[in-house]
Amino acid sequence: MGENVLDEISHRRYNPLRGSYVLVSPHRTKRPWQGQQENPSKTTLPAYDPSCYLCPGNKRAQGDANPQYESTFVFVNDYSAVKEEQASYDPDEDNRSLASFFLKAEPVTGRCYVLTFSPAHNLTLADLSPAEITPIINAWTEIYLMHLSPNSPLASAIPAARRPAKSTVCQLTSPKIQYRYMQIFENKGAAMGCSNPHPHSQIWTTSSLPEELTLELEQLKKYRRGHEDRHMLEDYAKMECEKGERVVFKNDAFVVVCPWWATWPFETMIISRIHKRALVDLDVEETEQLADAITEITRRYDNLFETHFPYSMGIHQAALEGTEEEIESSHIHIHFYPPLLRSATVRKFLVGYEMMAEPQRDITPEQAAAKLKHCAGPLYRK
Repeated sequence: MGENVLDEISHRRYNPLRGSYVLVSPHRTKRPWQGQQENPSKTTLPAYDPSCYLCPGNKRAQGDANPQYESTFVFVNDYSAVKEEQASYDPDEDNRSLASFFLKAEPVTGRCYVLTFSPAHNLTLADLSPAEITPIINAWTEIYLMHLSPNSPLASAIPAARRPAKSTVCQLTSPKIQYRYMQIFENKGAAMGCSNPHPHSQIWTTSSLPEELTLELEQLKKYRRGHEDRHMLEDYAKMECEKGERVVFKNDAFVVVCPWWATWPFETMIISRIHKRALVDLDVEETEQLADAITEITRRYDNLFETHFPYSMGIHQAALEGTEEEIESSHIHIHFYPPLLRSATVRKFLVGYEMMAEPQRDITPEQAAAKLKHCAGPLYRK
């Protein structure tokens, strides 16, 4: 019977990236739904909105005016989650006290950016061609380069060709200190907490390594030590390409899969097929192929339920500063966490058992991949 039986029975799947499990209950998709339903996002937006804080020429909430930009545009977030300067915090140094154990805290400094995808108020990643997404990846790369530690093994290996000829971030000042990590992410749609419909990403740099990245990095290092210096995600991408059943799309450089251990119904990962530590490791052709992969999965998402498909997307790559083992064990990949389950109006909630015990999903990743495979082609609204 092999793995086919897993489409019918409850089972747990292991996530080697986190060292955790997810409960899979495929029969639950048959249950009736009388719970909350989302409003399908089919709103038609204008190419320019005079009230939008991110459109070219408009004033932002703090009063600064955006330039008449023609490609991407980046600025320091007016409402940053972390700041470069703040009051100092000196915790209780009595290590014998209960407070030193239970009331532990550490200060975090950093800098947050907003990066628009284009001047157009109404063009999401799904609407853009690979050629239009490539400048976005180049902007992410340039900002990463700007913050990369000169002592990182990555710094000495960056070819001059990786530095964009026309700077996207020339108006930004260099950070005052060396930060530890940079998280690039996008929240798409009101269902994922996006506060401005103008398509954009966020970039947070922090003095600490976030917990999710810490968990992944420990697993990546552990795998490498136990498998003769091979890389987990390179091996995983190879296996998935050979099996094919969870592969949504692939080209020479990247593969898009519904991972074996996915939690969200239509969760996917874009994985570099050979070991690449960070965006700066990609050559021009690989960058274009990453843009191709992003185009494919975002377009298929929108085509699946014929809606502006909400998701949270994040790039995981090597830290800005770290040991040689940390940098060399890192492998660039992109997570997409979309909440929709059955249709444009029914979403997955992580509540109850998921919050108190462990994550749980209904349809299997294989079933999700099969649906996404059939959503190729032109964007439905075109």
